Amino acid sequence: MAPSETFSNLLRAAAPVLALAPMQDVTTLQFMRVLHRYGGPDVYWTEYFRVHGDSRPEKWILDSITKNPTGRPVVAQLIGNDIPALVRNAKLLQQFPVAAIDLNLGCPAPIVYRKCAGGGLLREPEKIDAILGALRAAVTIPFTVKTRLGFASPAEFAALLKIFAKHPIDLLTVHARTVAQMYRPGVRYDLIAHAAKEMHCPVLLNGNVFSAAQAQQLLAETGARGLMIGRGAIRNPWLFAQIRAQLRGETVKLPAGRDLLNYIHELWDNEITPGVRESAQVQRMKKFTNFIGEGIGAQFLHDIRRVSVTADFWRVCEQFLAHDEPLALAPINSPNPAGQP
Repeated sequence: MAPSETFSNLLRAAAPVLALAPMQDVTTLQFMRVLHRYGGPDVYWTEYFRVHGDSRPEKWILDSITKNPTGRPVVAQLIGNDIPALVRNAKLLQQFPVAAIDLNLGCPAPIVYRKCAGGGLLREPEKIDAILGALRAAVTIPFTVKTRLGFASPAEFAALLKIFAKHPIDLLTVHARTVAQMYRPGVRYDLIAHAAKEMHCPVLLNGNVFSAAQAQQLLAETGARGLMIGRGAIRNPWLFAQIRAQLRGETVKLPAGRDLLNYIHELWDNEITPGVRESAQVQRMKKFTNFIGEGIGAQFLHDIRRVSVTADFWRVCEQFLAHDEPLALAPINSPNPAGQP
């Protein structure tokens, strides 16, 4: 079965769809390999392909499609505002085993939105309308969109929804924050519920999903077709399996400190490039421990951010994780760090 058919069947099935959110320079092929061993999502999103002028799909991101060992469908995400270039790259990517083509309208990084790409496009609804029309005409497999609520205010979302509803997209993923909000508190799940009622296509909920119990509650409250999880899955690679257990009415198993330590060792083995200088290796791992540490505590984050050599990196990890106590791995700033709704 073609990946696009598998993806379409997922959207039609009864079970909620669980997806890995794209995070640039983090949710790589290497990370996908590790995450799959812990249960993994039903579908993966690539990092975004940067589209401009005569750009072509980056090889290392293509690897997450062509060399992906998980057996799960992979959606190729585009970012940019040049319509002919977006169309050209969408056609190129359809020559590979992709499940769908996705347009990024949510990246909040200033270096991106200042170029009127990603979340920056939310300030130009007419441009979005034109891009969606052109891409829908060029994409013969499922075409999806990932958005935020607006650029500066959630009040922008109603107008954006009308534009999305105008085009026959196959899935809308909503990160329920604005671009200006970045990742700060105040996720508007109520607006995802509104989108799920208004849109003719399925809607995925994205934004601060951190536990199985909370995930079940959000699905029930919003009517979303499924969940897209980024930071929560990096912090807790068991999360997708925990959500499935919760939805089946089974006991949710929590990992022990040593389990998390083993996960960090797996990340190290998969993410580190031989021959790279030691300080660069440690810095690479900090991209992950910055997320993982949110489920351990402020002192771990303080200490791990200050290490620069391998020995110190592992000393800090073992100091905090060489134990058999269960870990909820909810973010330390969560209103319910035990992971309950």
